[in-house]
Amino acid sequence: MENKKSEGQKLFDKLSYKNENVWSKISEKDRDKVFDFCEGYKKFLDHAKTEREFAHEAEKLARKNGFIALDEIIKSGKKLTPGMKVYQINRKKSMILSVIGQKPLTEGVHIVGAHIDSPRIDLKQNPLYEDSGMVLLKTHYYGGIKKYQWVTIPLALHGVIIKENGESIDFKLGEEEDDTVFTITDLLPHLAADQMQKKMSDGITGEGLNLLFGSIPYDDEKVKEKVKLNILNILHKKYGIKEADFVSAELEIVPSFKAKDVGLDRSLVGAYGQDDRVCSYAALQAILGLDKTQNTAVCYLPDKEEIGSVGNTGAQSRFFENFLADLLVLENENYNDLLLRKTLSNSKMLSADVNAAVDPNFEGVQDKRNACYLGKGLVIQKYTGARGKVGASDANAEFIGELRRLFNEEEILWQTSELGKVDQGGGGTIAQYLANLGIEVIDCGVAVLSMHSPFEVTSKVDIYVSYKAYQAFYKKN
Repeated sequence: MENKKSEGQKLFDKLSYKNENVWSKISEKDRDKVFDFCEGYKKFLDHAKTEREFAHEAEKLARKNGFIALDEIIKSGKKLTPGMKVYQINRKKSMILSVIGQKPLTEGVHIVGAHIDSPRIDLKQNPLYEDSGMVLLKTHYYGGIKKYQWVTIPLALHGVIIKENGESIDFKLGEEEDDTVFTITDLLPHLAADQMQKKMSDGITGEGLNLLFGSIPYDDEKVKEKVKLNILNILHKKYGIKEADFVSAELEIVPSFKAKDVGLDRSLVGAYGQDDRVCSYAALQAILGLDKTQNTAVCYLPDKEEIGSVGNTGAQSRFFENFLADLLVLENENYNDLLLRKTLSNSKMLSADVNAAVDPNFEGVQDKRNACYLGKGLVIQKYTGARGKVGASDANAEFIGELRRLFNEEEILWQTSELGKVDQGGGGTIAQYLANLGIEVIDCGVAVLSMHSPFEVTSKVDIYVSYKAYQAFYKKN
């Protein structure tokens, strides 16, 4: 005889709220879609470990899916028409894609914005030096990292070098199977008594993150820095560069390992740079497959979020506003600034960024009633910031209500979260900068374990759910 629920239990189920595991709610067919989608995601991660590489790979996908560069449309003299697909890249490091909707732009656009930079280690402008029979590279870390996580792992060097004559050299070494790799060394336990007494933040210093780059001397007894000369000679023969060319270079140190499945059931993805490429990839894929929409859809992919969204490629730049202004000019010859302000005020946005999932090894930092979990769907975060919501974007209840209805109607499972306990920490996203323009914004992304580490972990089902959520938002009437 089946156990029947009591009236009180039925009432509790009706009135209470709880998060559900998405895996247990989807069919075998949908599970196959999840795994297929994440195979493409892993391959993309392996080819897009820097913001420049993301923009490059995204442009290839955009062109393949019928998107046309905005500058090409402006030069052609064409007008915007519903269904037209356009994109623009800013200094090779940030990007916007758009599918033109049926409604005028001034009725608002639907934006999904996700940053494409990740914590890493950059080379200093004058990095190369010889010491103790080895050549090393001086570095300066980028974004919030735990420095001790970056030592004794295989590392690759990616970026661009601009020579004195203006020639651009794309540099990527440490990714192919037969490539050499690099590393940052650490002290052996036998001699680490003093180091082990220090705070974790001081055990490895910023100035101590020096990349091991070579050790064979040049065969000339009269040369003082023989190993350095040998390295410079190799660089000159292979790439045609001199030491001074490092001054006009952007070279980034990233983990050399590839994205991998994690877990015996292969339910998780482990990889570098998932903050925030997990959301930016989902947002990109959602707009690539979009053909018709009422409001114009915009995928905004800025750089520099990890250091405050600064600079001319970050979310505090005018790139986003200028893109919309160009669209308005193409739509309306009588453009004026008021049209742009009206468009921004009527627009709505998902700031697609990750959140920290509850980790059973460190659950004391979370308020578990207001935290997110792997495998429980899209994470909606009403506000960010630290302590008293300082530096936050705090979404309006009305906008959250709209999203609840949309996601529930589309059968998209979601959860809510804060970033840790009050006074424990906190953080920010690009949301506040777009909110400052008058746009309705909320943070909405994927739960992550080991965030900002060289090997972050996400749930495949959460990745797929975020893609479906962004797709639904683009199409929202």
